[in-house]
Amino acid sequence: MLDHCSISHKGGIVLWSRSFTPEASHLASSPSSPVNSLIREALIEGRTTDEKYEKDGYAVKWTFFNDLELIFVVAYHRILQLTYVDDLLAALKALFIKLFEPFLATFVASLHAIKSGKLVSAAARDSAKAWNFAEAFEGWDDVFDRLLKGFEDKAAQERKSRYRQVAPALPDPSPPSDDLSTVPSESSIAVQDEQQIARNVQALKNRLRGRGGRKGGRGVARVDSESGRDSMPASDSESTSKRAKGKAQRKWNESAPSETEMASLDFSTDKPDSSINGHLSHDLQALVDKASLGTRTRDGLYEVKDWDFGGKDDEANDAITRALKNEGAKQPSGSLGALSSLFSRLTGSKILTEQDLKPVLEGMKQHLMKKNVAMEIADKVCEGVGESLVGKKVGGFQTTSNAVRTALSSSLTRILTPKTSTDLLLSIRTKLSSPLPSAQQRMPYSITFVGVNGVGKSTNLSKVCFWLIQNGLRVLIAACDTFRSGAVEQLRVHVRNLSMLGVNGATNSKGRVELYEKGYGKDAAGIAKEAIAYAKDNDFDVVLIDTAGRMQDNEPLMRALAKLVAANNPDKIIFVGEALVGNEAVDQLTKFDRALRDFSSASGSGKGRGIDGMLVTKWDTVDDKVGAALSMTYVTGQPIIFVGCGQTYTDLRQLRVANVVQAILSD
Repeated sequence: MLDHCSISHKGGIVLWSRSFTPEASHLASSPSSPVNSLIREALIEGRTTDEKYEKDGYAVKWTFFNDLELIFVVAYHRILQLTYVDDLLAALKALFIKLFEPFLATFVASLHAIKSGKLVSAAARDSAKAWNFAEAFEGWDDVFDRLLKGFEDKAAQERKSRYRQVAPALPDPSPPSDDLSTVPSESSIAVQDEQQIARNVQALKNRLRGRGGRKGGRGVARVDSESGRDSMPASDSESTSKRAKGKAQRKWNESAPSETEMASLDFSTDKPDSSINGHLSHDLQALVDKASLGTRTRDGLYEVKDWDFGGKDDEANDAITRALKNEGAKQPSGSLGALSSLFSRLTGSKILTEQDLKPVLEGMKQHLMKKNVAMEIADKVCEGVGESLVGKKVGGFQTTSNAVRTALSSSLTRILTPKTSTDLLLSIRTKLSSPLPSAQQRMPYSITFVGVNGVGKSTNLSKVCFWLIQNGLRVLIAACDTFRSGAVEQLRVHVRNLSMLGVNGATNSKGRVELYEKGYGKDAAGIAKEAIAYAKDNDFDVVLIDTAGRMQDNEPLMRALAKLVAANNPDKIIFVGEALVGNEAVDQLTKFDRALRDFSSASGSGKGRGIDGMLVTKWDTVDDKVGAALSMTYVTGQPIIFVGCGQTYTDLRQLRVANVVQAILSD
């Protein structure tokens, strides 16, 4: 049974709607309705190629009629398997357009006239807006009821026909035979002697007892190589005496090591050494690349540089902006030449159909996949571009070329444009400066870094820490990777290096960054909680939580990560991923986000937390094959906050949407 059905214009005007239950009617008028959520989270963001949209237990399906800019939407409970919804949408669209096309064409033309400013008088605008849809669509309710009843009756008949299928009759069993020769006889295998069984059981017990009795010892029971039988101790006392003769522990020295010897073998702490001071300047030069240092604003804030794909001037960086404009009869050249050769197949003044666009969209899909865009995402982007062009009227080669190119550029720009603020520093300062009651102590801003193994979480966490230190913030790094050998020592080295660097290259910044660690084998969620409490008591501004790498399919480890998130409720959860991955980026992000939401909500914290942003590493290794950025942003709808591009603490960059779109469209 359907819950809601509506027909609306892409400009936001609802032409007709029907709710089938009081609950659905009340929900349809609220901003949180599934249809409004579909418009906000899917249609506006260009995610129009998914099979269906799910929200709060509802499933929503839709279809477009681009010529008249109409959207047909159907919503129903997700638990119901309504097989006729797609056919209903197709029939609904065809029937509605056939009955009311003249009125709809006049209505859309008046909207365009208002938008273009042709209706200048207020009276004309008011008359154009005062459309009486109830009068215009009189009789449509009865037509829709008959249409819906027909599909529901057909679906009911199909269900009944499936239930009426009779199982095939089993063949009659053969009648019992009177022939005594056919009666099965007893097994001729002789039963083992009970004493032999007892001896075998005792031998097995002795063998197991000898195996686990002492460390490093061989079992008491042993096999006689000649006879093949287990040789047993003659008595329990003999067994005990043999077991007591264990191998002595190995000693490397005659006596226990002294404190001096132990100190000489301890490499975990810094030691005062005059030779270190001589190499201090050399170490600083290796840790910081002055050419990649960010810039300071008039307010004194340190900003990382933008990533430049080719080191070209501003005119080259604005190529995508010029591509969005109609530049007359100029032939496309440069980076868009290959795509333009695909567009040249569409010539002449005509209304575009799916058959016209199919070869062009296939070439576009191959181009996106060469740019490292995941195949699934490339399919959806191309389908979205095709849906926006089907039914559009174009004329001439250049107009067609611009229409397709503009649609693709607009789609990529819409997907990559952040829906939330990427200004992490603003979020930190807002929380730290917000007023609090006098008795309440301020909590630090916490950021959790998550991701699979080996992508560079700890290294890029230290780069973010350097950026925060340069902006005058005190940072506490929580070592919550209690599994990987050397993880704590790696962070300790980073903290030592960052303490030497200080603010703006100074060498007295030990109080601005510290490491909070409890060793290995401990509960990561508990360490993070203790670290946040320690930071609150010691006036730290930011806590950076490093977590162990884990594969997205490892459910126990994902539950442990969700436990950390639920117990500490960090302000930001940043997924660290590689720029080198293609299809794997979709799988990693989807499963990380879903696992965090499901498991953190199941732990009793209420609403589940998902990924809040991404940090893409190894960005300098992919040149202009930056499709991973498009794949990651499309999957989560969250922005890419930083990209890592080198081995020093200054190798952190920001992305500009126009530059990424230009790189994707270039050859």
